[in-house]
Amino acid sequence: MTRAIKVERPVFGPRVARFGLYVFLVVSAAFFLLPLLLIVSNSLKPLEEIRQGNLLALPVRPTFDAWITAWKSACTGLECGGVRPGLWNSIKIAVPSVAISTLVGALNGYALAQWKSRRANLIMLLVTVGLFIPYQAMLYPTVKILSSMGLFRTYAGIVLVHVIYGLPYTTLLFRNFYVGVPDEISRAARMEGASFLRTFWSVILPISTNILVVVAILQFTGIWNDYLLGLIFAGNDNLPMTVQLTNIVNNARGSVSPNVNMAAAVITAIPTLVVYFLSGRYFVRGIAAGAVKG
Repeated sequence: MTRAIKVERPVFGPRVARFGLYVFLVVSAAFFLLPLLLIVSNSLKPLEEIRQGNLLALPVRPTFDAWITAWKSACTGLECGGVRPGLWNSIKIAVPSVAISTLVGALNGYALAQWKSRRANLIMLLVTVGLFIPYQAMLYPTVKILSSMGLFRTYAGIVLVHVIYGLPYTTLLFRNFYVGVPDEISRAARMEGASFLRTFWSVILPISTNILVVVAILQFTGIWNDYLLGLIFAGNDNLPMTVQLTNIVNNARGSVSPNVNMAAAVITAIPTLVVYFLSGRYFVRGIAAGAVKG
C-alpha cells in the first residue's frame, strides 16, 4: 500500500509579491504627496526661513501668517483682498454648472442609450468628437456668440460656457453607463404608463447614484480648477479663485513672498480635497461598477 505524499506549496512567493505590492503603493503615494507636503511645509515658514534656501527642511518656527495674508490681504493687482473674494465666486459658478451639466448629460446619455438607431450612433460620434476639440479653438466663436447674446463676461455667461463645454463629457459617461442597464427596467415603467421623462426621473436616476457621484466629482474638479474660461468669460466681478491665485503669484507690487503664494495655492485646492474626502468611497464604488467603462 502506497502512501500519498503531500506536497506543501511554498508561501514565500505570495508573501514577497504582496510585500512588493505594498512597497510600490507606498512609493507611489509618497511620489504624489511629496509636492503637496513641500508646499504645505513652506507655507508654514516665515519669509526669513524661505530666504535661507532650505525648501526641503521642515519649518523651525511654524506660523499661519502666510495663510492669513493669502486669505484676506494678499494683493491681486490693484486690490489687496487675498483669495477670499474668489471663493464665493468659484462656489456660485461651480455648483449650478455641475448640477446642470450632470443632469442634462444624464438625460442625453439615457436618450442615446434608449434610441436604437444609426442616427443615435452618429450623434454619439459627433459628441465624442467634441471632446477632442481644444478650448482654445472655440474661444473666439464662443466670445462672439456670447457677445451677441449680451452674456459675455457675465455670471450667466460663465455658467453657460461650463455647461456647454462639459456636456460632451457627461453625455459620453452616462451613455456608456446606461447601455449596461437592462432594457426591461424601462419597458416595465412604460408598461405602467410612465412617460420617457417620468421613467428617467423616477426609475433611472435613483439607480444611477454611483455614476452621478463620479460625473459630479469630475465636473466639479474640472470647473473649480479652470483658469482660462474663468479669466475670459467670468468678468471682473465673478473671477474664480484660480484667477485670484494667479494674480497673487504674478503680482508685481512689493517683494515676492513664496510662502504666501504656496498658502494661497493650498487654500485654493482645499475645496476639491474636501469633496474627494467626503465622497471618495462613492467615487471608487462608481469606478468599480463600471461608471467610466467603454
